[in-house]
Amino acid sequence: MISALNKLVDLVEEHLTEELDVPALAGALGTTEYHLRRMFSSLAGMPLSEYVRRRRMTVAAADVVRGEDDLLSIAVRHGYGSTEAFGRAFRAVHGAAPRDVRRDGGPLRTQPQLRFRLTVEGSTPMDTRFADRSAFRLIGHATRVPLIHEGVNPHIQQHITALPQQEHARLKALGDTDPAGLLQVCDDLAPDSPEGTELTYLHGVAVTQDTPAPDDLDAIEVPAGRWAVFRSTGPYPGTLQSTWAATASEWFPSNPWRLRPGPSIVAVLDRAADFSTATCELWLPVEPA
Repeated sequence: MISALNKLVDLVEEHLTEELDVPALAGALGTTEYHLRRMFSSLAGMPLSEYVRRRRMTVAAADVVRGEDDLLSIAVRHGYGSTEAFGRAFRAVHGAAPRDVRRDGGPLRTQPQLRFRLTVEGSTPMDTRFADRSAFRLIGHATRVPLIHEGVNPHIQQHITALPQQEHARLKALGDTDPAGLLQVCDDLAPDSPEGTELTYLHGVAVTQDTPAPDDLDAIEVPAGRWAVFRSTGPYPGTLQSTWAATASEWFPSNPWRLRPGPSIVAVLDRAADFSTATCELWLPVEPA
């Protein structure tokens, strides 16, 4: 995967002024667009589309500062049909309009070319197992929340605490298949979405495909497939989030698996009364790479 990401970065440079055909690139690199975007975003800290824009504007800034061509020519050269569209993209990256930068020589924010490297530190033990599951259904209470990578997500916390205590007990009683217990489900998240992007969060349980869902509950249909299950124990939610990050930085680059589309599921197996610590299982849908 590290090699594939570096080849992707090289291809971005070779086709910087063209529309990037990510599905074709993923196929040429022997992976899927979904997995490639997820791994790029997780390791680079930004979506692939944002990286391409930053690199385009870094190179375009040199043309703007040199002043040898008019702004329309520079815009067209870098894949924009008008100076207005080019100016919006330029300002979003550099914080200033092209004309101002041409006059003043700045300010400019340069995006260096990325290079991915795998560093093995052994800092995060990966307690992993695989589960082959037939199709099942996730039922519960769903809402749209922004993605937050570190710390407690207050939007999710508010959604859960708003549910009456008896509703948690009712949901738990409805669950009849693995993953067992009350579940934290994230779905509908674009593979290269940055922090703040909205996702569907469902607080609920897993039931078999034949189990009817009550009319007052939301449902997510989950197709049959294989899951990688990562166990974590420690301060909550920090340890769980570290495990989640390590799947991208350590586990996927060194194992012959890749993500497939589907929800990510967290099952809390045990926790302190104040939820300061917890033992969790993170379920991620995978397929052979």
